[in-house]
Amino acid sequence: MSPDDWQAHVTTQAALAMGRWLEARGRLDRPIATLTRKDLECMASNAISRFIVLASQRRTQSPDPAEREKLNDLLMG
Repeated sequence: MSPDDWQAHVTTQAALAMGRWLEARGRLDRPIATLTRKDLECMASNAISRFIVLASQRRTQSPDPAEREKLNDLLMG
Protein backbone atom coordinates (compact mmCIF):
# COMPACT_ATOMS: atom_id res chain seq x y z
CA MET A 1 0.00 0.00 0.00
CA SER A 2 1.43 3.35 -0.98
CA PRO A 3 1.81 6.11 1.63
CA ASP A 4 -1.09 8.02 0.06
CA ASP A 5 -3.32 4.95 0.09
CA TRP A 6 -2.34 4.24 3.69
CA GLN A 7 -3.15 7.84 4.72
CA ALA A 8 -6.58 7.55 3.11
CA HIS A 9 -7.14 4.23 4.89
CA VAL A 10 -6.12 5.67 8.27
CA THR A 11 -8.34 8.72 7.79
CA THR A 12 -11.32 6.49 6.99
CA GLN A 13 -10.62 4.27 9.98
CA ALA A 14 -10.35 7.27 12.32
CA ALA A 15 -13.67 8.60 11.03
CA LEU A 16 -15.26 5.19 11.56
CA ALA A 17 -13.94 5.12 15.14
CA MET A 18 -15.57 8.48 15.82
CA GLY A 19 -18.81 7.30 14.22
CA ARG A 20 -18.82 4.12 16.32
CA TRP A 21 -18.36 6.20 19.46
CA LEU A 22 -21.27 8.45 18.53
CA GLU A 23 -23.47 5.54 17.55
CA ALA A 24 -22.75 3.65 20.79
CA ARG A 25 -23.96 6.67 22.76
CA GLY A 26 -27.04 7.32 20.66
CA ARG A 27 -25.68 10.64 19.41
CA LEU A 28 -25.14 9.89 15.74
CA ASP A 29 -28.17 11.97 14.70
CA ARG A 30 -27.17 15.10 16.68
CA PRO A 31 -25.57 18.11 15.02
CA ILE A 32 -21.89 18.41 15.93
CA ALA A 33 -22.54 21.83 17.52
CA THR A 34 -24.68 20.17 20.20
CA LEU A 35 -21.92 17.86 21.38
CA THR A 36 -20.12 18.72 24.59
CA ARG A 37 -16.40 19.27 24.87
CA LYS A 38 -16.16 15.90 26.63
CA ASP A 39 -17.98 14.25 23.70
CA LEU A 40 -15.52 15.78 21.25
CA GLU A 41 -12.52 14.79 23.39
CA CYS A 42 -13.76 11.20 23.55
CA MET A 43 -14.25 11.10 19.80
CA ALA A 44 -10.75 12.46 19.27
CA SER A 45 -9.33 9.93 21.72
CA ASN A 46 -10.96 7.08 19.78
CA ALA A 47 -9.62 8.39 16.48
CA ILE A 48 -6.11 8.82 17.89
CA SER A 49 -6.20 5.34 19.42
CA ARG A 50 -7.19 3.85 16.08
CA PHE A 51 -4.37 5.72 14.35
CA ILE A 52 -1.83 4.41 16.88
CA VAL A 53 -2.95 0.83 16.29
CA LEU A 54 -2.80 1.19 12.51
CA ALA A 55 0.56 3.00 12.58
CA SER A 56 2.01 0.32 14.85
CA GLN A 57 0.85 -2.39 12.46
CA ARG A 58 2.20 -0.47 9.47
CA ARG A 59 5.55 0.00 11.21
CA THR A 60 5.99 -3.74 11.69
CA GLN A 61 4.80 -4.63 8.19
CA SER A 62 6.51 -1.96 6.07
CA PRO A 63 9.41 -3.20 3.94
CA ASP A 64 10.79 0.35 3.68
CA PRO A 65 13.31 1.13 6.47
CA ALA A 66 12.83 4.90 6.03
CA GLU A 67 9.08 4.58 6.53
CA ARG A 68 9.58 2.35 9.59
CA GLU A 69 11.94 4.96 11.06
CA LYS A 70 9.44 7.78 10.45
CA LEU A 71 6.70 5.76 12.14
CA ASN A 72 9.05 4.96 15.04
CA ASP A 73 9.72 8.66 15.51
CA LEU A 74 6.02 9.51 15.30
CA LEU A 75 4.89 6.79 17.69
CA MET A 76 7.70 7.07 20.20
CA GLY A 77 7.79 10.86 20.26
